[in-house]
Amino acid sequence: MSKNTLFDTFLQDTWTFNKHWTFDLGVRADYNRTPAYLNYVTPANVVAALNSQAPGAPAGITYAQTLAAGGININNYISNGHNRSAKWNFSPRLGASYDIDGNQKHVIFGGVGRTYNQNLYDLLQVEQTKYVLSQPTILFNTPLQPCVVNNSTCYTFNPSYLSIPALQSLVAGSFAGKEVDMMPNNLKTPYSDQFSIGMRNQIGDWDTSVAVTRVLSYDNLTGFLGNRYPNGDFWQNHSQPWSYGLPGFGNLILWGNGLNTRTTQLLLSAQKPYTEESGWGLTVAYTYTHAKWNMDNQAMNNNYSFDEEFPSDYPYISEPVAKSRLVVAGTLKGPWDIAMGARLTLATPIPAVNLACYSDPNTPSGCIPVAATPEGSHFLVGGRIWGYRDFSVQFTKNFKLYGLDAYARADIINVFNWHNYSSYVYNYGSNGLLNKYPITYDPTGTISGYPRYLKLTVGVNF
Repeated sequence: MSKNTLFDTFLQDTWTFNKHWTFDLGVRADYNRTPAYLNYVTPANVVAALNSQAPGAPAGITYAQTLAAGGININNYISNGHNRSAKWNFSPRLGASYDIDGNQKHVIFGGVGRTYNQNLYDLLQVEQTKYVLSQPTILFNTPLQPCVVNNSTCYTFNPSYLSIPALQSLVAGSFAGKEVDMMPNNLKTPYSDQFSIGMRNQIGDWDTSVAVTRVLSYDNLTGFLGNRYPNGDFWQNHSQPWSYGLPGFGNLILWGNGLNTRTTQLLLSAQKPYTEESGWGLTVAYTYTHAKWNMDNQAMNNNYSFDEEFPSDYPYISEPVAKSRLVVAGTLKGPWDIAMGARLTLATPIPAVNLACYSDPNTPSGCIPVAATPEGSHFLVGGRIWGYRDFSVQFTKNFKLYGLDAYARADIINVFNWHNYSSYVYNYGSNGLLNKYPITYDPTGTISGYPRYLKLTVGVNF
């Protein structure tokens, strides 16, 4: 439990110098205080374990010293309840627009600004909850899964351990095998810098827009493995030191501001609004996205970076987002005042982000983070470039029912029953050679969206 305090204030002013130029200037100030993080005191037994003999190391070498040999100053993570502080963050932003003719028909706009996010409590709290509530992990030294026997987290197997009480006795009254998570004392607040420029136009009955945005996000929170081999190594024989956890505990997970993203987008749109006079309306929107991050997990909300020694060791690869997305939606007034609508959605395949292990000789693990894009499907013209295709229609009739406004609607979703696969089959390669096409869609896996179906709806508004 933590009684958090969040204070935000925002000042903005707009100056219109003439019928052409308008400027906006603003600044946001925020202060976030999380006592669960700020007042946290690293448990004494964790500190004692850090300063105890390191498993497998020469006599007199502490676990903290093996961490230091591996590039980690553990003192930066030990909190005494007074060496962490809350900070004020200031987010300036500037925007401007230029109306070419002074009649709102052709307007050039742009802006630049910074936005601070917050380190979410569901991540900050793991420092406490993992210590109290984490499940112990016990390893048994076997030929297939060897570990260093230390009678705390790694044991020589005994048939008696097939008994639940005997197994429970290994962790009764101890912290053996329990994960320890530690936050840095100098934790930063994640932030994003955004730049944009574009132009809006009114051309006859059409509203059009073109814009380019660039968003650079920094210092997002991520957890990485703190364990080190007795000599401080993180890699030995292509393996990580998962068996060399904190003495008397389990694995040591350290947290830091290591996750960054870089996104550039081109947005094009054209809209002809529906009017009763014309009896039709149409919207066309296209988005091109070029996004990279230093992460190798398909899940956008994954906050762990276990595949490299430090988060900064990750290369920047594509994020799991579609590069191109086109949406065309139209409305037409049909016979008997039936409103007819249709929507076409096309998107290029989403890259499969994962750790590719194919015995790469240039990496200590034989693996590298990879974002590979599977081959898509056809649509009318062009190659197999589309990963998502959907064409849906709807028909709506409004009428009076006993003086009330009623309606009947029919939707046909995914008219052509296109299969939008979302699972992948991986075949990265071997012997240090990465396959040219390492990813394909799994035709027996999950799909995005819906198969074709008919939906009928009748309702009354009152």
